[in-house]
Amino acid sequence: MSEVEGSAFAPWPLAALDVPALRAAGRQPVPLRQFVLKVHSRCNLACDYCYIYQGRDRSWRDRPARTPSATMRRTAQRVAEHVRRHGLREIRVDLHGGEPLMTGPGTVLEYAEAVRSALPAGRTAHITVQTNGTLLTAHTLDRLTAAGIRVGLSLDGGTAALNARRTDHAGRPSWPAASRAARLLADRPDGYAGLLCTIDLSADPALVYHSLAALRPPSLDLLLPHANWTAPPPGLPHRPPWAARHARAVPYGTWLATVFDLWWDGEPGPRVRLFTEIIALLLGLPSRTESVGLSPSAALVVDTDGAIEQVDSLKTAYEHAPATGLDVFRNTFDQALDHPGVVARQLGADGLGATCRGCPVVRVCGGGNYTHRYLEGSGFRHPSVYCADLEHLIRHIARRLNTALAHHDSVTLPDRGSATRTDRGFRPGPGDQPPEEGIRAER
Repeated sequence: MSEVEGSAFAPWPLAALDVPALRAAGRQPVPLRQFVLKVHSRCNLACDYCYIYQGRDRSWRDRPARTPSATMRRTAQRVAEHVRRHGLREIRVDLHGGEPLMTGPGTVLEYAEAVRSALPAGRTAHITVQTNGTLLTAHTLDRLTAAGIRVGLSLDGGTAALNARRTDHAGRPSWPAASRAARLLADRPDGYAGLLCTIDLSADPALVYHSLAALRPPSLDLLLPHANWTAPPPGLPHRPPWAARHARAVPYGTWLATVFDLWWDGEPGPRVRLFTEIIALLLGLPSRTESVGLSPSAALVVDTDGAIEQVDSLKTAYEHAPATGLDVFRNTFDQALDHPGVVARQLGADGLGATCRGCPVVRVCGGGNYTHRYLEGSGFRHPSVYCADLEHLIRHIARRLNTALAHHDSVTLPDRGSATRTDRGFRPGPGDQPPEEGIRAER
């Protein structure tokens, strides 16, 4: 699908955003700091909620199953070119799939080495691979850790029952192998990036949190299911975007607030990225994830054929929604920064509609995840389909934080960091987050 064809699905930003005018007015792009590189375009699991294989975009069918070596080398050259051009000291590289370990660790190691070898001297790449864990062995983990590659694990919870939807193509459960991977990672904390978990309203939030925390991850990412106004998530009815803030039922906000209280009040546990980002934003710090906040997006994807794409979550919007029409063989990443879809996610409040700009929590919410704002035939300039849920969670966290700050000059956060009214240095490091949503850049 061409950009012109895609504009019928998303007039904003594909047709309505005048990028040359923005550039002429002095609005310059923010360099990329995260590169999501696809290692394999197939998966050994058939999770019924997967946004890649169950989403509206099926372009994976036409891509190479494994990234060819020539594509790895060319991608590495383009990454190095971008780093050199913008004087970046460090970047984040996330090796994704499908399942990136489908053909063993060799392809992952080859891609990581290609990127590191191409980078100018003195520049650092923090590299993580995101896996479903079913193919992770002690030998593979040893090889990845020795190469300085950290491993993130995707689970729905820390028990077999919570992972019942994660089965292979024959319907067999993935939990036995995935739980072995979790134990391996817990015993090798230097190589453990963290856990990703997509929220399921039917699951008890306390059980999900405690079972995942028991796996001893350094960080935990709780993800809202990728959905939008055209295809709302389970538990939320169809309703128009202009009714976003007036929803009385906030099941996702309530679920997350329950987990927040367990995390905040309990023993020190994993860093929960959504919570730490909201706390940071409430304390006046910039966001570093696309889920919340107004900082500009700084992430792009390179697929197995070398295509330069926007974040994978857009696959839930419409066919070829992540496409830019560019690839690493013909185009630079700087050219991709001028694609309307990429520009839109770097506009901050200027990329939001009137409902969001007039909201009292917009600086923290940031309109929510860009993907969750989509409405077919209109595009992405709407509040998040989770608007009311996000406001509920943000206000809940703000109340808890204000209460704590009213009684203490310094607050020790559950992630073992600290923040005070005068010393607001609390900030997760570049390698402390599992790779899922795109990171944002601090201006």
